[in-house]
Amino acid sequence: MQSLFIETLISQIRALDLYGVWREKSDEELLMQKYIKTKEELKKIPIIADIDNKKITDIRLVYQALALAFEKKTGVMCSVVMEMSHEGFGRVVVIADNIVLVNKFLKDAHRFSFRSYEKLEQEGEKLLENAYKIYNNYHKEEKTA
Repeated sequence: MQSLFIETLISQIRALDLYGVWREKSDEELLMQKYIKTKEELKKIPIIADIDNKKITDIRLVYQALALAFEKKTGVMCSVVMEMSHEGFGRVVVIADNIVLVNKFLKDAHRFSFRSYEKLEQEGEKLLENAYKIYNNYHKEEKTA
């Protein structure tokens, strides 16, 4: 069974497949193609390079999936704000109510990847659990104030 984060990420990716190009690919195959890079593959990507719009979309999808998974888990709507320079430096913020759940700085975003499918799943679930803890901590404080 897939984790909530992976399930949501897959649904986000498949929603963008307007022409059915990825229909024949399995969920794992699709995630491996988009997000998994070995150390050898990373060595082939230059350290200094411009980031393309496709990669920016792939990064945004990870954080949108996190936001949507959080919404499914809590019923609280989230927003994703992402700013990225053409050189691959940027920031992603995930907000629920007036609480910042994730505040991630990115550098060398054109090299954004995970070493394995399991690492992608673990990182996504860790981000989701941290977001849930942050929301609960600050939401309680907000009610008592």
